Amino acid sequence: MALDKKTGTPWSGFRRVVIENVQPEIDAGIFPIKRTIGEKVEVTADIHADGHEMLSARVLYRSASEGAWNSVPMTLLENDRWGGEFRIARQQSYRYTIQAWPDGFKTWVHNLKIRKEAAQDLSIDFLIGAEMLSSAASKASGQDAAHLREAANDLKQFHKTQPQKAFEIAETQELLELMTRHADLSAATLYEKELRVDADRERARFSAWYEMFPRSCASDPGKHGTFQDCIRRLDYVAAMGFDVLYLPPIHPIGESGRKGKNNSNTCGADDVGSPWAIGSRLGGHKAIHPLLGTLDDFRQLLSEARKRGIEIALDLALQCSPDHPYVREHREWFRTRPDGSVQYAENPPKKYQDIYPLDFDGEHSQELSEELKSVVLHWVEHGVRIFRVDNPHTKPYAFWEWLISEVRSQHPDVLFLAEAFTRPKVMYRLAKLGFTQSYTYFAWRNTKWDLTQYFTELTQTDVKEFFRPNLWPNTPDILTEYLQGGGRPAFIVRLVLAATLGASYGIYGPAFELFEGRALRPSSEEYLDSEKYQIRGWDIDRVDSLKDLIARINRIRRENPALQSDRSLRFHAADNDQIIAYSKVTEDLGNVILVIVNLDPYHAQSGWVEMPLDRLRLEPDQEFEVHDLLTGNQFLWRGPRNFVELDPQKMPAHVFCVRRRARSEHRLGNFA
Repeated sequence: MALDKKTGTPWSGFRRVVIENVQPEIDAGIFPIKRTIGEKVEVTADIHADGHEMLSARVLYRSASEGAWNSVPMTLLENDRWGGEFRIARQQSYRYTIQAWPDGFKTWVHNLKIRKEAAQDLSIDFLIGAEMLSSAASKASGQDAAHLREAANDLKQFHKTQPQKAFEIAETQELLELMTRHADLSAATLYEKELRVDADRERARFSAWYEMFPRSCASDPGKHGTFQDCIRRLDYVAAMGFDVLYLPPIHPIGESGRKGKNNSNTCGADDVGSPWAIGSRLGGHKAIHPLLGTLDDFRQLLSEARKRGIEIALDLALQCSPDHPYVREHREWFRTRPDGSVQYAENPPKKYQDIYPLDFDGEHSQELSEELKSVVLHWVEHGVRIFRVDNPHTKPYAFWEWLISEVRSQHPDVLFLAEAFTRPKVMYRLAKLGFTQSYTYFAWRNTKWDLTQYFTELTQTDVKEFFRPNLWPNTPDILTEYLQGGGRPAFIVRLVLAATLGASYGIYGPAFELFEGRALRPSSEEYLDSEKYQIRGWDIDRVDSLKDLIARINRIRRENPALQSDRSLRFHAADNDQIIAYSKVTEDLGNVILVIVNLDPYHAQSGWVEMPLDRLRLEPDQEFEVHDLLTGNQFLWRGPRNFVELDPQKMPAHVFCVRRRARSEHRLGNFA
C-alpha cells in the first residue's frame, strides 16, 4: 500500500479534512513569527470536512534541537474555527504545523449519547466501540495498551447485561485521551506548510533604553569625554532603571567635509564633527576614537555595565567619511560620479558631504557584505550583543536578511534594533526579515485618535506577530513640536505613554530628563546646539530633573508583568478627547494595569472613563480598588464609569494597578 508522503501513513483515498486560514502565518509562511522564551504561540485554523463525523486536530511543534514533533490538542472554538497553543522553552528557532483527522471514536461516543437519550438498544454499538479500542491497543504499548484492552473487554462483557456500566466506561475522559493519543491517522490531513518561530531572549520583548554621547560625559564642561567618564555615569543610568545603554558611533571621525556646530558647513578648528561620519586615518568601523579611550577601556565599560544589569548597545552605521580606510583601499565599494569623485550622501535638497554611502549594487557587493559581517562579528567577539542599526531602509533587504541570519546562526542572543523612520511597509519588511525591534512613528502620534489607531494596528493585527515596537519620544534627530512647546509636562506625558504603551522604549538623554526643548529654528525638529555636532555639558544634578520620575516609572515596569508585553494592550472610552485610557493585563489577570493620561500639557482635563468590567471579570456593581503607582494614592471605584481629573502642572497621568478585591478601609469614592 502506498504511503502518504507527508504523514508517512497508509493513504486510503482522498483527504477529507481541510485545513485553511492558519494563523499566525506571515506572508504565506515565508517569514517567521517572533516570540521570546516563555511566551506562547496561539495557533488557529479553519478545519472542516464533508459528512457528519467528528474531527480532532492537534498542533505539532518542535525546536531546532528536537527531532520528533511535540503535540498539543486543538479545541473547537466556533464555526469550524479551531485553536491550540504551545510555549517557547528554548532560545532556538521553532517549527509548527497542524494535523487533523476524522475521529471515529469521538464520533462513536457522540452518537452513543444521542442514541442513549433516544432509549435505543446500544448492544451492537458497544461491540463496535470494543473493536475500535482493540485496534488502538494493537498499536499502543505498555500501560496504554493494557488500559485499552481492558476497556474493550469490559464493553464486550457488559454490552448486553449491564449497558449503563458499559456506557459509563465509554464516555470517560481518560478513555477519550487514550484514544486521541493512539488515534487512527490513516485519513489524517497534515497542513502543507511548516511555519517558523524565531525565539529570542527576554530583552527582545522588554527593555528600557538610554542613549547618551560618551564625548559629553566628562565632568569638566567642554572637555571631550572618555569611556572612563561613561563608567562613572553608569550609576546615574542604572539608578533611573535602564537596562540598555546605547552609544552613538564610537569610531574615529573623518575630517574631510566635517560639519561644524548646528550642522554648519563651516567647521572650526575645535569642532568635533558628527560621530556618524565614520572613519579617518586612525581607522574605520573596527577602530575606537582615540579621545574616547582604548579597546581595553571599552571592555571595562562593558564589564562595569553588566555588573549593574545594563547592556551596551552599539550603533551600526554602514557608511563612511571621505577619510575612511575603505575609501583608500576599496574604491570599488563606492559609487563614482562622472568627474571621478566619490558620490556623497544626498536626500535632496539636503547634502551630506561628510558621508559616503556604500554601493551594494556593484559587482563587488559580496566582498563588501563579507567585510561588513566581519565588522559586526568583531564587536560581538568583544562582548556586544545589541546593535542599533542606522537607516537600515537605505540598504538592500536581502543584505540584512543574510547578515542577521549569519550573525544569529553563530550568536543567537544578538539583537538588532532598526532605526527606520520610513514608510510602514518598509518598516514591516525589515522586521519580517530579521530585525528584533524597530523604531516607530510614536514621536509624531500625539492625539488620542492617532495613538489609538496606531497602537491598535501594532498590537491587534498580524503586525504583532513579527514587529516589536521600541518607542522613543525623542532622539538626537527628533525634537517634536509637542516637546518644543509643552515644557516639563509634555515630557512627562510622552514618558508615561512610551513606557506603558510599549514594553520596549527609549529616551535620548540627558536631553530628555532635563526637558531640552530648544529647536534650531521654528518648524525644525533639529536641536539648537545639537549634540550630534558638538560636545554638550549637562547638569544631571538639576533639582527639576525628571530622573526620579523616570526611575519610578521603570521600577513600575519591572514590578508589573502586564507592562512587559504589548499583546494585551486595549484602549477604553473616555468622553474627553484629551483623555486617553488603556490597560494591559497578564494572562491570568493577576496583574492589571490601567493607564489614564491627559494629552494636553497646558490645561487640566477631566472626564468619565469606561472600564471594561467583563475583561476584568468584574460584576457591574462590584467595588474594586485602583492604586496609583505614580503617587501612591488609592481609590475605590464601582461600575463601568468613573471620573478622573488630571492637572499637567501636578501629574498628567495615572498608572493604576487594579485590584478586583477592594479593601473596605479605602472607601474614598469613585473619583481620582
